[in-house]
Amino acid sequence: MNDLLLRGARVVDPETGLDAVRHVAITGDKITSVSEDPAPARRELDVSGRVLAPGFIDLHSHAQTVGSLRMQAMDGVSTALELESGAAPVHVAYQRASDEGRPINFGYSASWAMARMKVFDGAEPDGGWESFAALCGGPRWRDRATPAQIDQVLAELERQLHEGALGIGVLLGYAPRTGRKEYVQVARLAQRYDVPTYTHARFKNPDDPETALEGIAEVVAAAAGTGAHMHLCHINSTSLRAIDEIGAVVAGARGHGLKVSTEAYPYGAGMTTIGVPFLSPENLPKLGITPSDLVVAATGERPADAERLREIQRTDPGAMVAIHYLNEDDPADWSVLERALLLPDTAVASDAIPFAAPDGRLITDTWPLPPASAGHPRTSGTFSRFLATMVRGSGHLSLIEAVRRCTLQPAEVLSSVAPQFRHKGRVQAGADADLVVFDLDAVSDRSTYTEPGRPSTGVDHLLVGGEFVVRDGELLLDARPGRAVKGRLA
Repeated sequence: MNDLLLRGARVVDPETGLDAVRHVAITGDKITSVSEDPAPARRELDVSGRVLAPGFIDLHSHAQTVGSLRMQAMDGVSTALELESGAAPVHVAYQRASDEGRPINFGYSASWAMARMKVFDGAEPDGGWESFAALCGGPRWRDRATPAQIDQVLAELERQLHEGALGIGVLLGYAPRTGRKEYVQVARLAQRYDVPTYTHARFKNPDDPETALEGIAEVVAAAAGTGAHMHLCHINSTSLRAIDEIGAVVAGARGHGLKVSTEAYPYGAGMTTIGVPFLSPENLPKLGITPSDLVVAATGERPADAERLREIQRTDPGAMVAIHYLNEDDPADWSVLERALLLPDTAVASDAIPFAAPDGRLITDTWPLPPASAGHPRTSGTFSRFLATMVRGSGHLSLIEAVRRCTLQPAEVLSSVAPQFRHKGRVQAGADADLVVFDLDAVSDRSTYTEPGRPSTGVDHLLVGGEFVVRDGELLLDARPGRAVKGRLA
């Protein structure tokens, strides 16, 4: 006798190619059967007319607070991982999240940037993205390292791997003058332990020198020179209008057997801390933007000129700012974004940012989110928007291929470092009961740049480890079944 039977959904399993009406039985935290005939169960739920798929796996979520993860749950996400920036110390981040409880599964990489902050500035990081943002104004962590300092950074990363980190997050774009030798040594460390690196590439400019193509080529060269698995974060916002050239380079690298994986999100604006080097006023023309294309999340201010931008960067370098690179309403710009999303084997990943109050403090455990919450719509709507635009709207992708990019593709990125992911991203007997049930005709994002805290629609149910987190379209506030996903070295 099973615990639960989900009856009559259109079941999509991207690994086996199944796309048919089936009945899915669950006992405990595992799927026990996927069958044409209903299996006996203590409880049944009719989900006919809906799609049942693996819960979405987000490789790139800085939004690790309870409130922000709830918003991601409403978008169909069952696992949200902080891999680009990472966390430090990793064991503290895992313990804190486990003690507080999380609605969905969570995990962290080792943070190269925060290892440098510790070595160069004597900082003591205490978490994930919020700790990075608080310390990013440090005076020396972006400097080029001596051989002794590189050894210290590598030793710190190695310690974090043994604490369960899911690879190494490398924010090269935030410290572009650090030198290539150190990056190759980080890749060599990753190869030695057979873990991925997750890189924000060094450059994103369209014109020589220091082009986006150079930034991506560096990552590919590290893969070729070391054999490490190199994952390119948010290839859409790193490549911008050079996406076709960069797509060809990535395809060529894979054709030669290099381990290079990619991710993208369906928005034309990025978001980061305002003090990063690539947003210095003298660099904006290289990106094809002006100070007024930046929007400070907490206040809505668009800096009027370079002088005002420098003032904000000096007084509040950790302030979050939206960067409007591409106009999503312009067909030509939207085409650029589509080409990034459609690159072969590119996973969907949100680059989600935690929601904050107008005074800049993180909103940790409040639901619904306050109306004035500051953030980015990608935290709320990435996966629903991807399905609505790429499957239902344009028809560029079949449903099973779109689901693969949200589930199995990210699970395969992590399968070497965390064997648990061999049981995620699938709807099969023995797989984890992390499942989303959605209405393909209705699934859509509702969040906007002015109202980022509006949850997606069309997700009827989300189960994490066999427990409902979303039921009949409503969030269950007491549900915190999320579990830590750790690297095998822990």
